[in-house]
Amino acid sequence: MKILVTGFDPFGDDKINPAIEAVKKLPDKIAGADIVKVEIPTIFGKCAEVTHDAIVKEQPDYVLNIGQAGGRYGLTPERVAINFDDGRIKDNAGYQPLNTPIHKDGQNAYFTELPVKAMAKAIRKAGLPSSVSTTAGTYVCNHIMYQVQYMIDKEFHDLKAGFMHIPFLPEQVTTRPNTPALSLSDDVRGITAAIEAIVEMDGKKDIESVEGSIA
Repeated sequence: MKILVTGFDPFGDDKINPAIEAVKKLPDKIAGADIVKVEIPTIFGKCAEVTHDAIVKEQPDYVLNIGQAGGRYGLTPERVAINFDDGRIKDNAGYQPLNTPIHKDGQNAYFTELPVKAMAKAIRKAGLPSSVSTTAGTYVCNHIMYQVQYMIDKEFHDLKAGFMHIPFLPEQVTTRPNTPALSLSDDVRGITAAIEAIVEMDGKKDIESVEGSIA
């Protein structure tokens, strides 16, 4: 099995992004699966192009995109992506789409193929906070999640994919009082646990419930 894991580069006022920093530190093998790590730009459209090229090159069985969600306490696997770009700030290319569909011929929303509840349970078992999220926002994180699902719909029919948000790093909250953060080592442990769950649940239906997860 091969799993492509992507992480975004820094954006906005931050000089670091926990997504790519954690992805870079993942083991090359997790639960027997080969892990391919790719940095993608925080740019609408371009992030999808880079991911598409990586899928074509690597032919993975799964794609897991990782992104930063400042203000969240735990690692949150996302359940659904919506066909909607509405940037709260400009991306790294200076583009800020507002009220814009991602693909006019795409579904209004796509649900992930990943076992998000099993992932959240595995992360909690590793001693870290996690819950299933039903909103990936309307910025580049939702954009890449939707774009990969669109690729599955139109091109890579056997691929399974999804997205997970992770919190700020401690160094990002020194001037953000009362904002939660998680260490880089914990991010790596949490993502690793999530990937272990993906491998374990391959070919199986997701578990029915996770105590405290979002229904």
